[in-house]
Amino acid sequence: MKLSTRFKTLAVMLAFTTLTYAQENAPQMHLTLDKAIELALSENPTMKVADQEIQLKEVAKQEAWQNLLPSVSIEGSISYNIKVAEIKTSMGSFKMGMDDSNTWNGALQVALPIFAPAVYKTMGLTKSDLELAVEKSRGSKLDLINQVTKAYYQLMLAQDSYRVLQENYRQAELNYEIVDAKFQQGSVSEYDKISAEVQKNSALPAVVSGRNAVNLAKLQLKVLMGITADVDLVIDDSLQNHESEMSAAAIQEINLTNNSALRQIDLQGELLNRQRKILNTGFMPTISLVGSYQYQSMSNTNWEVHNYNWSNASSLALSVSIPLYKASNFTKLKSNKIQTWQLHETRTNTERMLRMQAQSYIDNMTASAKQLESNKQAVDLAKKGLAISQKRYEVGNGTILELNNSQVQLTNMQLTYNNSIYDYLVAQSELRTVLGQE
Repeated sequence: MKLSTRFKTLAVMLAFTTLTYAQENAPQMHLTLDKAIELALSENPTMKVADQEIQLKEVAKQEAWQNLLPSVSIEGSISYNIKVAEIKTSMGSFKMGMDDSNTWNGALQVALPIFAPAVYKTMGLTKSDLELAVEKSRGSKLDLINQVTKAYYQLMLAQDSYRVLQENYRQAELNYEIVDAKFQQGSVSEYDKISAEVQKNSALPAVVSGRNAVNLAKLQLKVLMGITADVDLVIDDSLQNHESEMSAAAIQEINLTNNSALRQIDLQGELLNRQRKILNTGFMPTISLVGSYQYQSMSNTNWEVHNYNWSNASSLALSVSIPLYKASNFTKLKSNKIQTWQLHETRTNTERMLRMQAQSYIDNMTASAKQLESNKQAVDLAKKGLAISQKRYEVGNGTILELNNSQVQLTNMQLTYNNSIYDYLVAQSELRTVLGQE
């Protein structure tokens, strides 16, 4: 081996050893899928924001019915009359007060809505808005569960693939030791030794890449779970343990009743319907009861408030407002009608897309379930082929090319076997999200 090649290999192994040492000395957290989901639902910022959004809608709901409560206000004013108004009639002229004087006025006013149709309809609107916020929170929860589940399976796939690549490297080292010993005895050519050495060296970068894939999968899962990056996640599980879950017969029918996206569209349609009812109240009268109490002093030529002559007055009024014509009411109703039609078309298209997605996930699950048995048999055959090629090479009947090919075939079939289980589990998680299953 050339010096530069040996140096590169040593550098790769040193980096790999340093990374492994750092991971092994970090605090560990043993995870199951249920625990990962539980942590994500409690710590992920997305869920916290969704919960706060529900609280905002609760406050808006309270604000709506509070519009039916009486409103109370206190007003006060001080005015300086430079020249007061004068009324002139055939009987003479009368001034409305005194020039160069000040007027003090205080008033207490209470207003109580008697008939306010817009407020009643708005209360129903805020209720639907709250239901939409709850459904959006549920949709965020389903999406987060799906993301955490896929990240968990991705980590399992990375770990299983890493173990396969490690075993491939150990086997390449073993093969090289056998070939090197036979070369020292003069029973094989230098070409065989070089081929075995190349096979061993080419397997090491794949191991390092596999380790990096494990670290990246852990980081993605930690981000979704909302935990700090100085914790090493440990999953005492493998994809092979989920082999029993893979059954084409267990795949269910497509039922989109609980799909969050469709339910949100339906709730948006309910909101539009309630908004139309609110717009219709623009053609209805409103009635309110207003009571006021005033305390005032006029025509004061000085600022000695305690010597003023004060008078009071009170009134009770029933106010009725009947709208006759407002052009914007008609255009708003037309806009609402167009939005309702758009939402209907959007729902139809969304349902079609979701059914297509669900069917594709079902097809992927079916294909993975059917491929599992053949992939499992292929792994067994590849193991047997590797053992045979090793024996043939040891007795001198085989070639180094056969040995290398059998080892590559075993590695590829083990990776394919792991991927078939992973593809099934990911498609199953996606299907559950589409069907709205928690």
